[in-house]
Amino acid sequence: MFGRIERAFVALNATVLVALLAGMSVIVGWNVAGRYLTGNSLTWADEVARYSMIWLTFLGSGLALREGAHAAITNAQDALPQRGQIVLRGVILAVVFAFFAFMVWVGIDYMNRMSVQKSAALRVPMKWIYAAMPTGFALMIVHLALIAPAYLRVGLQHSDEAAIG
Repeated sequence: MFGRIERAFVALNATVLVALLAGMSVIVGWNVAGRYLTGNSLTWADEVARYSMIWLTFLGSGLALREGAHAAITNAQDALPQRGQIVLRGVILAVVFAFFAFMVWVGIDYMNRMSVQKSAALRVPMKWIYAAMPTGFALMIVHLALIAPAYLRVGLQHSDEAAIG
């Protein structure tokens, strides 16, 4: 059951990203076509594209983390014995969790500071644009919590393969 909930969470996150990217693409495409066909453009299209890209970046970072798409340097942990790898991975997880939690806190603070400012074209409170940061880092915490057990087991799998091979 927990695996089903996790798959639904990942699918929902990916669906939101696809919808946001599709919407951004339609708006930008419509704006370009309108500019060339009629000589007019939508005054708010660039702003929507920019803010959509910000939200895409933060909402997609958790999925990128899950897929191992962020930069990683594994030379140090690969050089350690199995027990050392597991300990180092535990320390890495603790530091990354702490960093993500700190960024949620900083993001909420920054979001609240921007609550009086409005965007130029849409007149949307900038608070909702800056909400992407704490939302994205909160999602990264959830994704990291879901993949943490497998991340800790990787050291065990490598040593088992070395013993077998």
